[in-house]
Amino acid sequence: QVRLVESGGGLVQSGDSLRLSCVASGRKFVDYAVAWVRQAPGKERRFIAGLGRDGTATFYGRPAEGRFTISRDNVKNTAYLQMTDLKPDDTATYFCGAGPNLNFGLAYDYWGQGTQVTVSS
Repeated sequence: QVRLVESGGGLVQSGDSLRLSCVASGRKFVDYAVAWVRQAPGKERRFIAGLGRDGTATFYGRPAEGRFTISRDNVKNTAYLQMTDLKPDDTATYFCGAGPNLNFGLAYDYWGQGTQVTVSS
């Protein structure tokens, strides 16, 4: 079992930056790929970024390309999502996921409770 707790969301203005954090506990964090997805009100969850166990393999969804960076610190058992040039369309609840295989989707075994990001225009 892996427990994930996200933080770092908030209310920002268009063009601002935010860094989300996801702290893992339980089983060895280094054994899992991690991902960030988001869900806007009334919409399905959408893949944003994924990162392999050793931090070398990365996938980015189209909303993240060029603006977001996923990273991890396996010593601190923490994954990050650095978001820049935020836009109102980025408003959503952001979830961190973990699973044995990095994939460009939602196939992760464990999920956090999410952190809200709201971007005003």
